[in-house]
Amino acid sequence: MTINTNNTTGTAGSGNAAGQAGKAASAGGMTQSDFLKLMTAQLQAQDPTNPVDNNQFVSQMAQFSQLQSSQDMVSAVNTLNSTVNGALQTSQVLGSSNLVDRQVVVPASTINYSGTAVSGAANVTVPGKLTVNIINANGDVVRTMAVDAPSSGLTQFSWDGKDDAGNALPSGSYKMAASNGGSSFDTYVAGKVTAVGYGGSDVGTYLQVAGVGGVALSQVAQIL
Repeated sequence: MTINTNNTTGTAGSGNAAGQAGKAASAGGMTQSDFLKLMTAQLQAQDPTNPVDNNQFVSQMAQFSQLQSSQDMVSAVNTLNSTVNGALQTSQVLGSSNLVDRQVVVPASTINYSGTAVSGAANVTVPGKLTVNIINANGDVVRTMAVDAPSSGLTQFSWDGKDDAGNALPSGSYKMAASNGGSSFDTYVAGKVTAVGYGGSDVGTYLQVAGVGGVALSQVAQIL
């Protein structure tokens, strides 16, 4: 309903409910209650000698209904998205359960040595002779291994827990670094999956990997 400021006796202001509702709705601020209050205020402010046009009033009521329908649709879509996402998350966790007791290769900069050989890998971007250094807690390089990397991609290597002199090293955490000339590469370690879980929307499905801890499923580079 269009209100002429020259004919109004109230203080609701100019403009019609539909127009103002459209602007507010586009800004994300109009609700069903706001729309109804605005229409009521305009009806109270109308000039008795110049009543509301019936066609305009019916048009605004139709827009009021449309606004409510749109809000109901948004609510229904949000509910559906939540339901679908929950189902997908559950399906992904259940589907990943077959990885339990499997070996996976995941990003890691350390190796947890416990008396048996440890498998690792480097993501080589420049093929050639790869140098892998094993570093103890004091920052000393205790083992240097030369590994052939004939092509780009994951290059596997294994450390038997010995230093360069062939002496067995104590169990513990060791850092590893892989390079090829002047290029350094990301390192990975292989470990057994002991459990699967869901870590919330920020993490998603994760694997509990022995010697590494929790790792997002999306970070698994290889399944052995």
